[in-house]
Amino acid sequence: SHHTTSTFSLHLHILNMLKQKTFQKKTKKGSVVSVQREHYLRDDISCGFRLCAECSKEGAVLQEGDILVPDTNVVLHQLDLLEHSAVTNVVILSTVLEEAKHRSPNVYNRLRTIIKNESKRFFVFVNEHARETYIEREPDESANDRNDRAIRVATKWYNEHITGQLAGEAADASNARQAHSTSVILLTNDRGNLDKAVAENIPAYQVSEYVKRFMKAEPALLDLLAHNELPESDHTPAQERAAFAAHIPLAELQKAVKTGKLHQGVYHASRETSKEGYVTVYGMDRPVLVQGINMNRAVDGDVVCVELLDKASWVASTDEVEEDEAHTVAEGSLMSEEAPATLATAKQVTGKVVGIVKRNWRPYCGTLLPTDQPNSQRQLFVPQDRRIPRIRIQTRQGDSLKNMRIIVVIDSWPTDSKYPQGHYVRTIGPAGDRDAETEVVLIEHDVPYEPFSQAVLGDLPRLPWGITDNDLSERTDLRALPICSIDPPGCTDIDDALHLRALENGNYEVGVHIADVSHFIRPGTALDEEAARRGTTVYLANRRIDMVPELLSSNLCSLRGGEERFAFSVVWVMTPDAEIMTSKFFKSVIKSEAAMTYAEAQMRIDDVHDKSNLTKSIRNLNSLAKKLKQRRLDQGALFLASPEVRFSLESETHDPVDLEVKQMLETNSLVEEFMLLANVAVAERIYESFPQCSVLRRHPTPPDSNYEPLVRAARSAGIELNTETSLALAKSLDKAEASSDKYTNTLLRILTTRCMLQAVYFASGCFSKEEFRHYGLAAPIYTHFTSPIRRYSDLLVHRLLAAAIRADKTYPSLLDKDKCVALCDNLNWRHRMAQHASRASTDLHCLIFFKGKTVVHEAYVIRVRKNAVTVLVPRYGIEGPIHLDRPSSAAGDDSGAAAKGGNSLAVLHYDPQVPSLEAEVGGVRARFKVFDRVVVQITVEESKMVQRTLKLRLVQPVLPGLSVAADLPSAGVQSESTAASTAASASKRKKTK
Repeated sequence: SHHTTSTFSLHLHILNMLKQKTFQKKTKKGSVVSVQREHYLRDDISCGFRLCAECSKEGAVLQEGDILVPDTNVVLHQLDLLEHSAVTNVVILSTVLEEAKHRSPNVYNRLRTIIKNESKRFFVFVNEHARETYIEREPDESANDRNDRAIRVATKWYNEHITGQLAGEAADASNARQAHSTSVILLTNDRGNLDKAVAENIPAYQVSEYVKRFMKAEPALLDLLAHNELPESDHTPAQERAAFAAHIPLAELQKAVKTGKLHQGVYHASRETSKEGYVTVYGMDRPVLVQGINMNRAVDGDVVCVELLDKASWVASTDEVEEDEAHTVAEGSLMSEEAPATLATAKQVTGKVVGIVKRNWRPYCGTLLPTDQPNSQRQLFVPQDRRIPRIRIQTRQGDSLKNMRIIVVIDSWPTDSKYPQGHYVRTIGPAGDRDAETEVVLIEHDVPYEPFSQAVLGDLPRLPWGITDNDLSERTDLRALPICSIDPPGCTDIDDALHLRALENGNYEVGVHIADVSHFIRPGTALDEEAARRGTTVYLANRRIDMVPELLSSNLCSLRGGEERFAFSVVWVMTPDAEIMTSKFFKSVIKSEAAMTYAEAQMRIDDVHDKSNLTKSIRNLNSLAKKLKQRRLDQGALFLASPEVRFSLESETHDPVDLEVKQMLETNSLVEEFMLLANVAVAERIYESFPQCSVLRRHPTPPDSNYEPLVRAARSAGIELNTETSLALAKSLDKAEASSDKYTNTLLRILTTRCMLQAVYFASGCFSKEEFRHYGLAAPIYTHFTSPIRRYSDLLVHRLLAAAIRADKTYPSLLDKDKCVALCDNLNWRHRMAQHASRASTDLHCLIFFKGKTVVHEAYVIRVRKNAVTVLVPRYGIEGPIHLDRPSSAAGDDSGAAAKGGNSLAVLHYDPQVPSLEAEVGGVRARFKVFDRVVVQITVEESKMVQRTLKLRLVQPVLPGLSVAADLPSAGVQSESTAASTAASASKRKKTK
C-alpha cells in the first residue's frame, strides 16, 4: 500500500509540472500544421556538485572552485580550448548541447567525447526539464534570445543553489572557505548576453578575459583562443591587406538562388595555382571558373554562391603550374575530381563568389613560415594541403614550434585581410619524422585512427571462441570442399575464398565464400556504430588502419587456412564455357585448405607436375575466369591501368629499402573475375527484395569534356580514340595497342583512367534503374559484397542479402531510405579519403626511399602545361612536374613566355591544340608532347620550410640552363622496351570493384 501511495503521489507530482508546447510545422507537401507536445518538468534533477547535500550524488563530478558554464557560441567556437586538460569543472546545459547538435554535428560529437572523459569533470545539467530553470519563450522573443536567457537563468540558479547552500551549511572554517571559493561563472563572447548577465549579478566573463585573469599558469591556453578572441590591437599589417567584397547574407543568397540570379555550388581550389579555382554547380555541364579577387575568401570545399560574369568578361584558365617549395611535387592522381581540362586558350564560364552558404573549414596540418623577427607572436602558417591558403595566427610558442608539424584551424577571414585568421591547436611532431608525417597523412584525409574504445571492444566475442552444434544446425556445412584463398603477400584480413568441384554431368560447382562479419557485428551496437563511422580499412605503405578490431579483422572473421570459419556463400553451377545454370545464396561453415598468395597460386597453375585436386580446381577456376573476363570485355568493360608501387620495408626500422611496381598475374584476374560475378549476383538479389533501400554502386558515364585532352594527346601520337560508349572506347584502346609500342598503350590506359568519374555508393530508391549502370565494368547493376572485413558497405549488403533469403531479420534503419542515403554519403567520403591517404603515404615513403640518393631514369610526358610538363617514371610509379620556366620569367603573350635558365634565355611556345610545349635556349630547341620519352634526375630536397620535396629535373633532351648534367649508366636508365615491359606488367584492371 505504501508503494501504491508513493507511485500515485509521483504521478500527481509529474502532472502538476506538465507543460504544453505548441509550434507550427511545415509538412513535405507545404502545408502548415499545428503540433502540440507535452514537456515534463522535474524537481529531482541533480546539480552534479559533489558537496551538495540536497541532490543525488550519482554521477556528481563537479568540485569546489570555479564552475564554468559556457554558452552555445563558446562551445561552437572555442572547443579547442574546452578540450585542453587544464579546463575542467564545467557544466554543459542541455540548451547548449541541443543547439550544438543542430548547428554542428562535428562539435556535438567532440563535446560528447569530452563529457565521457571522467578526468575532465564535465557535467550535463538538463535545465530544460528542471522545474527551477525551465523558462517559456516570451512574446516577440527570438529563439536565440530565449536560449541566452535560459542559460543565464540556469547559471544564476546554480550560483544560488551551490554557494548559498554551502554558506548555510558551513559548520567549520574549512567548509566556509570552500563555500567562499566556489563560484559558478558564465563564459560568453556575446556582448549583449554578457551585459545582461552582469546586470543580473551573474558572474560572467569573455573567454579571453577569464583565461588571462584566472588561468595564468597555463599560457598555452591563449594560443587556443579562436581569432575573434584576440586583442583588438591585432591589426592587419599593410603588406597583408586586401579589399575583398563583403559576402551577401544567407537569407538574400537563398532568394537570389531561387530566382536564378545566383548559382549555388561547391568551391574547389586548384592544386596547381593559387590564382584560380572553380565552382561545380549542379545542373551545369562545366564548372564556373573564378580567379584572383573573385575567389573572395572561399576555401576549398566551401558551399558558395557564385554570380556569373557577362560573357565578354569570361577568361581562360591560366593553365600554369606554380612552383611552391612548401609542398611536395609528387601528387598522384586517382580519378577525375577536379574541373575537366579544357583548352587553355578557350574562354570558359567565369564568375565571382558573392556569398558563403556553408563553410567547410577543418583542422589543417602544416608548418610555420620561418620569420626573421625573433619573439614575434604573429606567425604565418603554411598548410600541408596546397589548396588551402596560408593562415595568420598568434602564438607565444613561436620558437618552440619551429620545424614542427602543427595543427591550426581557421576562425575568420576579414574582408581587409589577404589571409584568413586562425589559432594554434596542437603539435604533432618534428617535420620529417616518419611517425609525425604519417599522422599528418591521417589527419589531412580525415582517417579515424584512434584506438578502439572500451565500449567497442566490449562488443567483441569472448575467447576461446568456437563453432557450436547450434551454429552448424543453422548453416550449410562446406568444410569438406576444396576451398582456398588467394591474396597479396602479408594479407591477414582474408575476406574471400573460392572453390570449384567438377560435377558428373561435366559442369562445375563454383563457390565464392565471404567472411560472415555480420554474425559478429550486430546492428545498433557500439562496434557497429564505430565500423559505420570509419567506413573502410585504410591501407598505408607501412601500416593498416582497421575498420574493425584486430580480433575480428585478422582472426575470427579472417578465412585463414586450416581453420573453421563462418562464411556467406554464393554458389553457381556453371558449364565449362562459364555459362551460369543455377545460383544459390546461403550462410555456411567452411575450412580453407590453403591461404595462398597470388604468386603461390600462379606457381601451382604453372607447375605441370602438380596434379593435386586443389591445383586442378585452381586451374579450372582460371580457365573459367578468362572466359568471364572476355565476356565482360565484349560487353564494353574497360581494361585500364594505374601505376601502383610496393615497398620492401626493413624489418626493424620499417624504412623502405626497395621500391617496385606491382606485377599483375593471372591469379589476380582469377580472383577479381569471381568477386565481380558475386557482386553482380548479390546486387540483383537484394534489389529484387529491397528496391528502395538496397546499397548499390554506380559508375557514371564521364562527360565528353573529360575526354577532350586525352583525345587530342592521342591524336598527336597518331591514335584515334572513340569515346561514344565504353565498348567503343575499349575497342579503340585495343586497336591502339596493335598500332603503337606497348608502353604508349599503357600510358594511354593510365590517362584514360584519369578521365573517369568516381564510382559511388547509393540507395537504389534514389535513382532510376537506367542510372544504376557501372560504366567501367559495363554492368547494369552492381554492389560490394566481397570485402566486409574492410568495407562497411559490404556489411550492409550482407545484412540485406541475409534478410532477402530469410537467414536473418531486418531492422528499421536498414530499410530506411533516408538513413541509407546518409550512410552512403559517409561511405563515399571515407572511400575517397582512404584512396588519397594511401597515395599520400606512398609519396611519403618515396621521399624516405630517395633521401640521400640521386637517381637518373627514363620517364614519359603525361601532361603539358604553359610552363611545365608532368612526367611519369614507370620504374617507381612516381610523377611530378618539370618546370621549364623560372620564377623571374617575364610575362609574355598567349603564345610564348621568356624565362631565364641559368645564364641563358629560354623562350616557351605553348600549343594547347596538340598539346605541346616548345622550349628554345640559345638556339637549342626541344618540343614536348604527351607520350614523349625523356630522362629525368630524381632527388629529395629540403626547403626553408623544412619540407622535403621530391624534385624531378630534366636530363634529356639537353637544354642549356634548363636541364642538368648527369651520368647515364646503363643500369640507371632502362631501355624503352624494358620500361614498357615493366609498366605493362603493372597494367591492371581499374579498382572499381
